[in-house]
Amino acid sequence: MKTTRREFVQQALKATTLTALGTPLAFKALAEDQPSHSGTISESALQFSQVTLPYAYSALEPSIDATTMEIHYTKHHTAYIKNVNEAIAAEKITFSSEKDFFANASKLSAKARNNGGGAWNHNFFWQVMKPGSANPTGKIGEAINSSFGSFDKFKEQFTQAAMTRFGSGWAWLVKDSSGKLKIGSTPNQDNPLMDVSELKGTPILGIDVWEHAYYLKYQNKRNEYIANWYNVVNWDEVAKRLA
Repeated sequence: MKTTRREFVQQALKATTLTALGTPLAFKALAEDQPSHSGTISESALQFSQVTLPYAYSALEPSIDATTMEIHYTKHHTAYIKNVNEAIAAEKITFSSEKDFFANASKLSAKARNNGGGAWNHNFFWQVMKPGSANPTGKIGEAINSSFGSFDKFKEQFTQAAMTRFGSGWAWLVKDSSGKLKIGSTPNQDNPLMDVSELKGTPILGIDVWEHAYYLKYQNKRNEYIANWYNVVNWDEVAKRLA
């Protein structure tokens, strides 16, 4: 197409103006056209990490065998950590804390919710166990006696919650918003911090009743696993979480 004299003059004037103003103006215009990348996943979003196991794989024997502990920690838990962080990145989830993440569980995808729960629940689980255990004393012992009548009655109720959780899930001892201790359970990898959970509160003790937690040693005898698990509860850690 033939360019008219007027069009040629207008184009020349535009080029001269840009040249006179210098390149910063051109770069500024380009920058304004680009999407902002502030607040991206890599800069601000929550990333789950796996706690270091606070004891050897064999440390909880005979209650929990070394092979189960190793598989549970290095395979199951590691997978939850990997999968939730993938979900956070892929879905551009921007919650910056575990508290906010779980408070909005109803808005999350199944992958984010299930694996986020699995990541947090297992970090919690490893820390509320230790080699060798005695009955709770001090503040936690008093709180259990006050709430349930006695330690034996607590164990009856907690065992009942763990035994009656159909399929896979967790049983919990939580402190509710009024400071009262309550026992209950959640399905799958849900926990009492989630807005979707019927049982709500701050977890201070929990037991994993998924079959992968006990099947190698106990097969289908969940009751035996639970009974022996009380031998490795870290009541010092539970007391810290009660405070």
